[in-house]
Amino acid sequence: MVGGIGYGVKAGLDGVTGPFPEATHKLVVPQTFLGGEFTLVSDLSDTQGKEIEDTPDFTVKDAKAAVGQYSGKDGSVLVLSGLYGQIKNPGTTRSSILKGAATDKGSTLVVKPTDFTPAGYDVTVSCQVTTSKDGLSTTTLPMCAWGDENTAAAIALVGAGEATADPKDIDLAGLAEKTAKIRAEIRKPIG
Repeated sequence: MVGGIGYGVKAGLDGVTGPFPEATHKLVVPQTFLGGEFTLVSDLSDTQGKEIEDTPDFTVKDAKAAVGQYSGKDGSVLVLSGLYGQIKNPGTTRSSILKGAATDKGSTLVVKPTDFTPAGYDVTVSCQVTTSKDGLSTTTLPMCAWGDENTAAAIALVGAGEATADPKDIDLAGLAEKTAKIRAEIRKPIG
């Protein structure tokens, strides 16, 4: 499932000019988050995360991956796929993450990215829904992403309800809020 989140990090020249922002924050892959609602199953930062770190992007300096798969108390699966470093154009990075997932092999974008700014959080979270076919079955995959000057990540959540739901019925505002809460827990000051 983590591979299905693919990064479409843009390696173009948009936003290349000018200095990189100061590195002040990093991402961590904790054992649990959201008050124990999700528990780490696999920290994939050193394995699948290498693909993120090795993807050329002239707008990201010193990228380090933070990738983890979590199980929810309700049986859901949550995938965190992110990076931290110095990011010149966070909005483009956020968009590229979602575009990468939407163009991943077997994925179809069915609900275009929508921007949310969850109350109480100073971050734009973009959310979309893709579907993927595996044989005769189709799985619905809601996903949200953020980007700031030091961190960018996608959160994909698949539960029994989401996996088979009509993509247009997914509560993206709710997932955006959950994503902002997760960001607040896993984004830590360096040092």
